[in-house]
Amino acid sequence: MNNSLKNLKILIVEDEPKLASLLKDAVNTYCYSVTIALNGKEGIEKFLKVKPDIIITDIMMPILDGLDMTIKIKEINQDIPIIVLSAFGDQEKLLKAIDVGITKYFIKPLDPDLFIEYILNLATKLDKKKIIKLNDDFNFNNNTKNLYKNDKLVKLTKREKLFLELLLSNANIVQDFESIKSTLWPSETITDERLRTFVRRLRSKCSKDLIKSVSGEGYILSINNI
Repeated sequence: MNNSLKNLKILIVEDEPKLASLLKDAVNTYCYSVTIALNGKEGIEKFLKVKPDIIITDIMMPILDGLDMTIKIKEINQDIPIIVLSAFGDQEKLLKAIDVGITKYFIKPLDPDLFIEYILNLATKLDKKKIIKLNDDFNFNNNTKNLYKNDKLVKLTKREKLFLELLLSNANIVQDFESIKSTLWPSETITDERLRTFVRRLRSKCSKDLIKSVSGEGYILSINNI
């Protein structure tokens, strides 16, 4: 399997079960997971739950159509690629689709080869964007949540990965002790000393310069290029 696709999650929003199943079969070979929703309302619910990398959606659907769903999803995540499928080739729907920020527009019936080729190219571009350069020595893969030092994998626990992800999502902003503890140990009461011990162990695997402490406040991830 293409490395760009092995962790890729796709959400298909299509009210025709047979077509949804055909689309799933077409891309399932290449992807980590494919989820189906049967209307725009269900599409939003599964988008929030699954956090897909790519959305493929029909336009005409009951309850909430594909373009209105796109508008709502783009309010949550402006950058997610959304591919629109429609049996309608009219100018009005095409212009509206472009206006709401769709990534690509395919007219039914689909050319399967062109469709898969586009998905593969898009996945490669997405994979490259998920490698975040932290500094000269460290890179973080935001897809696999793995940390690399000079291209060598740094072995981290799940909690250590979660901590880095928390700091990265708020890069150059101090995360206070309580926010960190409630995120990493949601069902436990954790002392400041246990948190400090946890951070010391993580720093021993990476760098003090990467994770900096702010006296009396918390921790911050210092990234050169942000």
